[in-house]
Amino acid sequence: MSHSTHRLKVIYEDNHLLVVDKPAMLPTMGVDSSRPSLLSIAKEYIGKKYNKSGNVYLGIVSRLDAPVTGVVLMARTSKAARRLSEAFRERDVEKIYWAVVDGVPDESEGTLEHYVRKDERHRRVHVTHAGSDGAQLARLRYKLLGKSNDKSLLEIQLETGRKHQIRVQLSKIGLPILGDLKYGSADKFPEGIALHAVSTRVKHPVRDEMMTFDAKLPSSWQKQRTVARLI
Repeated sequence: MSHSTHRLKVIYEDNHLLVVDKPAMLPTMGVDSSRPSLLSIAKEYIGKKYNKSGNVYLGIVSRLDAPVTGVVLMARTSKAARRLSEAFRERDVEKIYWAVVDGVPDESEGTLEHYVRKDERHRRVHVTHAGSDGAQLARLRYKLLGKSNDKSLLEIQLETGRKHQIRVQLSKIGLPILGDLKYGSADKFPEGIALHAVSTRVKHPVRDEMMTFDAKLPSSWQKQRTVARLI
């Protein structure tokens, strides 16, 4: 099924890598084939551009939740996928996010460390304690970039890559992300939630070269007056 109504925003591509800017409310992958996903649209793009018939290989090495926007890396070969996955596993990747949250943090910068556990039944993640079944350490650093009308713009650097990590950890300290009704926000956001993967820095899977991929803030961030003031 063609999903070409969704135009792919390509940040960078070569024979080994495809880096794209994911829009809000488009799942990265893992949905029924009748529904569009970032992966299915990207495969269609590669197939058409390079006239490839049959299956197109693309490996997702960084995922974003459906309501989150920004940089997503895909590998065009299994060798690239293996090397990039290893870099993510070894935390040799710098991932920067921006989030607009309800409230102002007590400290202008800091580190958050929690243990989190997936609740597959309710499709949520909970903060738990170290010894509990399925607990994983989640750690991030944040920096306050601006505040206005009891809303804050935070820059976040992920140190671990747990499911829903930023959303859960910020909610836990009383700073839910705007539009994230699942994790305690009472505010609507024009599209998805106010969390954007601004930048990813990683070593190229084949060339010995560090590369930085950036995604501009979506236009939806300008639509809410408080948010527009912060950015």
